[in-house]
Amino acid sequence: MDMAASDGPTLVNLPSNPVPEGGRVAMLETRDRVRLRYATFPRIGEVNRGTVCLVQGRSEFIEKYFETIADFQKRGFHVATFDWRGQGGSERLIRNPLRGYVESFEDYWQDLASFHATVLLPDCPPPYYLVGHSMGGLVSLIAATRDRLMFDRVFVSAPMVALDRQLLGMSGMARLTEAFCFAGAGRLPVRRRADELPSAANFEGNPLTSDRARYLRAGEVLAAAPQLRIGAPTYRWSASAFEAMAAAASDGFPASLKIPVLMLAAARDQVVSSAAIEQLGLRMRTGRHMMIAAARHELFMENDAIRAQVLAAFDAFITEQSEN
Repeated sequence: MDMAASDGPTLVNLPSNPVPEGGRVAMLETRDRVRLRYATFPRIGEVNRGTVCLVQGRSEFIEKYFETIADFQKRGFHVATFDWRGQGGSERLIRNPLRGYVESFEDYWQDLASFHATVLLPDCPPPYYLVGHSMGGLVSLIAATRDRLMFDRVFVSAPMVALDRQLLGMSGMARLTEAFCFAGAGRLPVRRRADELPSAANFEGNPLTSDRARYLRAGEVLAAAPQLRIGAPTYRWSASAFEAMAAAASDGFPASLKIPVLMLAAARDQVVSSAAIEQLGLRMRTGRHMMIAAARHELFMENDAIRAQVLAAFDAFITEQSEN
């Protein structure tokens, strides 16, 4: 293993997961003084199609998306990405660095807005396209309701707009988890299978991907750089997430989306609700949704056949649009 960049923040470079061509890594400080690790990657080839701003799911990190970043580069896109506060190589927010924590989902919006102002606008070629997965997909949808000038289009993979098997619904679960926080449990963990460290022992039946090599690759990065890992979310994070999902289920949310959106749902998703994604897609005025058959939650980490469908959808919605 070696690390890209000799001083300051680094990118983990493994033979099974090499740093994409031209990668540069640095730190930025958000408006509320949280330090985020970010990286930029130049386009490959003569065609300039602008910049993909890639935002991850909960507990993820820049290195997990190296393969996908290279796919975007080859299409003529500059890529800019960062680790959310509290995870990856960014500043951790509470004493126990393994627990997923955020005060409010508004803080993630702060991360994205700071990244847009500090890195995208001064350093990256327009137009700007926002690509988000899971939790990052929900934050991307929130961004689409806030400022129609930040991004030209939004492409989201399995966005976390709701969770299945929640008896009280998103609003009820927000109130319940907020009550736990009020009782002093805000920094205690909420255990979930999806938060297990990827390994050969727990690949079978995992809810994330059917692709063994890509599943184990994430574990190899974390074994090489355990400081990138976080485990279970806290009750404070959960309360914030349920509140944000409840807002996405409100009657006025679809009409508040100001820019074109394409949402991809995984037909075999056990992490977020594909039915809720479908319902939101049917209500949107500026967007639509697609269901990817046989796919599990991590669409960009799925097998080659499923990834081909995901990238074909990306091409139809963003690559071809950037040529017009």
